[in-house]
Amino acid sequence: MVLTDGSGHSGKSRLGRTTALLEQVSAKPGSIYGRFTDREIYSAILNHNHRLFIDVAEELAEALVAGEFDYVAGDRAEGYNPVHDVCRSVIDAAVELANRRRGASISNYDLMLAGIDRSHPADSLESELTLELTDDELSQKLDAARSYDELSADVDEMLRLGGVDGIRTERLKPVQRAPFGEGLNVEPPFYETYGEKQVAAGHYQTVLRYREHVLPLANALRQYSECKE
Repeated sequence: MVLTDGSGHSGKSRLGRTTALLEQVSAKPGSIYGRFTDREIYSAILNHNHRLFIDVAEELAEALVAGEFDYVAGDRAEGYNPVHDVCRSVIDAAVELANRRRGASISNYDLMLAGIDRSHPADSLESELTLELTDDELSQKLDAARSYDELSADVDEMLRLGGVDGIRTERLKPVQRAPFGEGLNVEPPFYETYGEKQVAAGHYQTVLRYREHVLPLANALRQYSECKE
């Protein structure tokens, strides 16, 4: 499942490249696949259009129930990209809804998309899923990442920070939901300071804020998923 087309402020969709990557790794797109542009999602967050995200969570929950899935893995809320953080709230709401309707427990995992997980195997929780890649698997992963030209700068930065060994271990952590109304541990998140620069450059008109825009949406999704009969 992919929420946006990755077009950013340029307006140029990256969905074709995403599709090619999925084919390369034998994965299949789901029903929610690049449905919105990044500008549309940013506008919905800024304008407190919570209904749009509730509807997406409902559709994802229906897909989880219909597919009888055992676990979900998705974006971690890192405070780097607001859409990643919103995706985490949507996933959490969908899993909650699906578990209520299915009468079973779908395991909910997150993974880092922007940062480097510097924890060691000894730090792993019993419920954490880890996979140590072989040299061949690591080579395939690097080939797949480098084939995504639009993300080459991100791949280079990840390798600079953690080296090749930094992406050798695949680590999925069980989601630990924060108390209601709480979220990021570090404020302001990176996307606020970056957003200020984007507004100054004329790419956007308004800075997307955590407390003003993202947290109210996360709370709305959580309240809906936990109160919906």
